[in-house]
Amino acid sequence: MQTTIAAPVSNLNSSIRILLVEDNDISRQLMTDFLRHCGYSINALSNGSTFAREMALFCPHLVLLDLKLPDIDGFAVLEQAQQTTEWAETPIIVISAFAFQTDRERALSLGARQYLVKPVMLPQIQQAIHDELKALTVQ
Repeated sequence: MQTTIAAPVSNLNSSIRILLVEDNDISRQLMTDFLRHCGYSINALSNGSTFAREMALFCPHLVLLDLKLPDIDGFAVLEQAQQTTEWAETPIIVISAFAFQTDRERALSLGARQYLVKPVMLPQIQQAIHDELKALTVQ
């Protein structure tokens, strides 16, 4: 099976802001580089403790969230996002190594729009972002 990575999208996606919360340095850098290559504006965090501040300052259109963070539980971040009126409609895509169905169900019940299990292919992330952004423009 051949995997295709999208070509750069120049200015098409440059106004789309994505907040990435991922504690693994290599994963965070890989996803950041890929998403920038796709033309998105990315703000990447290595922990969840600054999530609220970055949501307020960066005003992302979409969030990519790992659940296992060193300082705060990703589920608590989901709850915080849902309890803050300004952020409740911001799509959150969970990208986690937690593969149990109960973790997936809990994340979705707390407002995550999609749940991807690591290891995840970069085109999968790109497609999930595309789907969520398309759903936002349809509404």
